[in-house]
Amino acid sequence: MSIAKNLNHITSTIPEDVTLVAVSKTKPVDALMEAYNAGQRIFGENKVQEMVEKHDVLPEDIEWHMIGHLQRNKVKYMADFVNLIHGVDNFRLLKEINKQAEKHDRIINCLLQIKIASEASKFGMSAYEAVSIINSEDFLSLKNVNVIGVMGMATFTDNKKQVTQEFNFLKSTFNSLKNIEATNGKLKIISMGMSGDYQLAIECGSNMIRVGSSIFGVRNYSN
Repeated sequence: MSIAKNLNHITSTIPEDVTLVAVSKTKPVDALMEAYNAGQRIFGENKVQEMVEKHDVLPEDIEWHMIGHLQRNKVKYMADFVNLIHGVDNFRLLKEINKQAEKHDRIINCLLQIKIASEASKFGMSAYEAVSIINSEDFLSLKNVNVIGVMGMATFTDNKKQVTQEFNFLKSTFNSLKNIEATNGKLKIISMGMSGDYQLAIECGSNMIRVGSSIFGVRNYSN
């Protein structure tokens, strides 16, 4: 099927209150334009340089999400346009995002990445660390970031029971954070679920899914 047909199929099978992030990493500009022309406006990239290059040539009404692991020294390159940073996995990164956002007189929306997978290669903070951050005076002093939710990546496995447990853990972490009173931390988003498991993630409470290969086809990492 074409990218447009893939998009239409996915959007027809997810609830209206679930946001679809089209994961366009490694994909050429013309593929993104096909998705754009089919109505998609939210795209997710995992490399800052690639996102900047695409942002410079694609329509201005696209909403760019940084979904990959983010190094502090890369924040400055996208601070003037990024809409949502999914992978905030430590407080030092949050402080850097705040610093760079202030330079552009912006408030940047962020998600706290919670480690829910058993794999050591997956990034993320613990639920305890997330609660500690949102409850801290240091967090309240960050006026140019807005933490609006949590993100998690489940273990890459066919064990549906394990993935369900991990998704449920992220949902329970979200529930424990959403009632904390913070002017820059009103949580409303649970970003979990990708091409292979987004339907299960939605069943577990996700309201933002990150789908790439089911829209654009298999990625070619040799490019």
